[in-house]
Amino acid sequence: MTILHSVDFFPVGGLPVAIEPRLPQSAFPEHHHEDFHEIVLVEQGAGIHIFNGEPRTLCGGCVCFVRNHDRHMYEKTEQLILTNVLYRGPEAFRFITNFQSLLPQEKNGNYPSHWRIGTRVMEQAKTLIKGLELSAEPSPMEARAEQELRFMQLLVLLRRGCSEQPGDDQDGRMRGLLDWLAEHYSEEIDWEALADKFSLSLRTLHRQLKQQTGSTPQRYLNRLRLLQARHLLRHSEMRITDIAYHCGFGDSNHFSTLFKREFGLSPRTIRQNDL
Repeated sequence: MTILHSVDFFPVGGLPVAIEPRLPQSAFPEHHHEDFHEIVLVEQGAGIHIFNGEPRTLCGGCVCFVRNHDRHMYEKTEQLILTNVLYRGPEAFRFITNFQSLLPQEKNGNYPSHWRIGTRVMEQAKTLIKGLELSAEPSPMEARAEQELRFMQLLVLLRRGCSEQPGDDQDGRMRGLLDWLAEHYSEEIDWEALADKFSLSLRTLHRQLKQQTGSTPQRYLNRLRLLQARHLLRHSEMRITDIAYHCGFGDSNHFSTLFKREFGLSPRTIRQNDL
């Protein structure tokens, strides 16, 4: 597994925060960070984020919190534009303390690593991040203090943005729809009824989902289902047919066809070769 080191990303001078844009982010093999943590803000595009073995779909508005020991990788990226905010451990900060309490907290083995924020909060976050990009030369004390302050402001902004209920504007309704699909992907979906549920026209739902995820609604839904199916093939003893039905496919042959089209291998090959 690839291990990334802070010396390759942080400027000289011992600053605690560094910015690493990816315009775009291509597929990247599984890795972890030896001595730094990361906040990933997804501005646009689409992709798959494998986080500690669990698959997550990415699109604009996603925020991912990666600790130094977390394993993660990107695959099937499609114009995935993101910004990585890298930060060292708390001992590297001189002016702020206890900022870890603003980060996601693991509870009973569950780590809520992926958040979703709206367009307004994302634009505010991008403005703060610009202020975090300091010179690579050793900075005076005032510049260091300003960077730490802006980092704290970013954490507060993201926390508030995640906890906000989706607004009643189109952006908020789409955010609510994406969250709903992430929880209910295995159910039978009536797109017209779902559009009504979130007060969207069917045409707007199709257009906005394609714009935010890079996929048509049905293709995006199939990807959610196929990602879970691949995870179950790797980490469960369920029969392939049962996995197909469990993930929302009414026909196992159709499931196998879509699976091979998505991943280049059949479900049976994944299971037999532990891929």
